[in-house]
Amino acid sequence: PDGHTLMMGHLGTLAVNPAIYKNLPYDPVKSFAPVSLMAMVPSVLVVNPQVPAASAAELIAYARANPGKLTYGSAGAGSTSHLTSEYFKLATGTDVLHIPYKGVGPMLTDLISGQLSMGINGAPAVMAHVNSGRLRALAVTGAKRLPSLPQIPTLDESGVKGFDASGWYGIVAPAGTPGAIVAKLNAEIRRIMQTPELRTRLDNEGAIPAAGSPEEFAAFIVSEIARWGAVLKRAGIDAQ
Repeated sequence: PDGHTLMMGHLGTLAVNPAIYKNLPYDPVKSFAPVSLMAMVPSVLVVNPQVPAASAAELIAYARANPGKLTYGSAGAGSTSHLTSEYFKLATGTDVLHIPYKGVGPMLTDLISGQLSMGINGAPAVMAHVNSGRLRALAVTGAKRLPSLPQIPTLDESGVKGFDASGWYGIVAPAGTPGAIVAKLNAEIRRIMQTPELRTRLDNEGAIPAAGSPEEFAAFIVSEIARWGAVLKRAGIDAQ
């Protein structure tokens, strides 16, 4: 490994897959040398305007009073939208029926038409629909508000204390890449992440810069594997 072969890893490949797939052809901890986390990508909790809830607190109260009545769509079983929604259900003690789709597009079509009640998706996918009034944004799933949706509170602010569920991505190199090369790559990534051009692009994509040291990224991956593995187990999502 000479630093010329890199991979953009994300929540799915590095943290969720170990809990979903029994025979994964790689070990997310041992097969790679973490270089740097790059960005956190919170999702947005949106509902069809017909749902009688103007806030996350009202949605949770309505869902608790009407178990099994509401539905949520995801981009497919095991997708970030699926896992974050299940985490939301566990954290709020609500019973909402999961309807999996083959991608975000078909799911949003049914959510806008009223065939679905709610969804949790990335900001870029829902922004235009929120701005047009076709969907109502209630909360952001990350620890901080999104610069692109500053008026929308986090779920933590909405009463779901401690809730923090974001997608993320970062750069990894093959295991065995010399530490000096990893350090050089890390320094360059952190420099680029500070440029105004990239920060503007990240804002437009609903992402929050999160570059740090290789050691911090390595510890983060381990913690995310444990966290999402526990969520999957509690949600009854079995390995394939």
